[in-house]
Amino acid sequence: MTIGLEMEFWVVDEYGHLCDGHDLTEVHDDALPEFVESLIEVQTPPGNSVATIADSLRDVLERLLEEAAETDRRLVPLGTPLSENPSGIPSERGEFLEQIYGDGLEVAKNCAGTHVHFEKGNVARQLNLLTALDPALALACSSPYYKSERLACSSRAYAYRYKAGYKFGKFRVLWEYTDDVAEWESRLQQVYDELRAMALKRDVTPEQFGELFDRENVVVTPVRLRNKTPTVEWRSPDTTLPSQILQLLADLVPLVRLTDDLPVEIGDPGIESDRIGIPEYANLQHLSDAAIERGLNSTSVWKYLEQMNFDTTRYHPISDQIYADETISDERARRVRLEYATLLERDVRGLGR
Repeated sequence: MTIGLEMEFWVVDEYGHLCDGHDLTEVHDDALPEFVESLIEVQTPPGNSVATIADSLRDVLERLLEEAAETDRRLVPLGTPLSENPSGIPSERGEFLEQIYGDGLEVAKNCAGTHVHFEKGNVARQLNLLTALDPALALACSSPYYKSERLACSSRAYAYRYKAGYKFGKFRVLWEYTDDVAEWESRLQQVYDELRAMALKRDVTPEQFGELFDRENVVVTPVRLRNKTPTVEWRSPDTTLPSQILQLLADLVPLVRLTDDLPVEIGDPGIESDRIGIPEYANLQHLSDAAIERGLNSTSVWKYLEQMNFDTTRYHPISDQIYADETISDERARRVRLEYATLLERDVRGLGR
């Protein structure tokens, strides 16, 4: 089973202000502009091991950091920019998305995440296991602040899932387990039709909607089925220091590989010789909420992750290291962004070594 990785990073100037970084992506084929000016994405080619992913990630990040330094810019590995992002959306696609989502698009301007792609195997098992591993986002929480307000351990996940407005919740929240791939695809078709109807009411033409969306990208849920790649995509964690994501992959990948041989069954959680146990969906929702709000400070979360073979003592989420009050000033946010830009540069130097 091959894996691939995508991580999003903020671009700031020498003073820590968010700034346009899209031109930086011209220096490497595995760097792409995101739909807001101050956000860029790095991706790795499919690899068979975490070590291969680490080498690819180091290669692209070293080149980007070098180019950024030449123009007095830096990259920041935080799930939100801490304070509000003033960056524009410099694309026709962005304009149409604003037309459809209205204020609901604001959260996407202020969130940076990590996406892990797993080559398709037993897809229904993969979908259900990755859904059940949503609380593992607690291992990578990297920003407690959203638009200057202390919101949660993962303020990105909280905002992304719950602050886009009720009408758009089904396009963003954690979906229930599925019986089979056909049932999952049926859900996708239903939400695709619903969003299309909303868009047409907002004067987006059928042709424009067809250019913007297909069934596999109509949702930004924590778990997605990608047919073009073809992969199952896990989108739960924040962006953070690359070494922390690679540690997460080292624990996550062996679990997903087990789905080739072991059934994924709802019941007592845990990894056994003949089954992978996952919790009832209602219990999982409570665990995910606790992971988002309290991270590893939630006893129920770290106990559950230990049951699922994660060694939680090896993780030190950034959110627990950022000290400030219930709100964070713009000046303090700039200093924190620069602090973690420095830590990112140090972290990249050690990748794969």
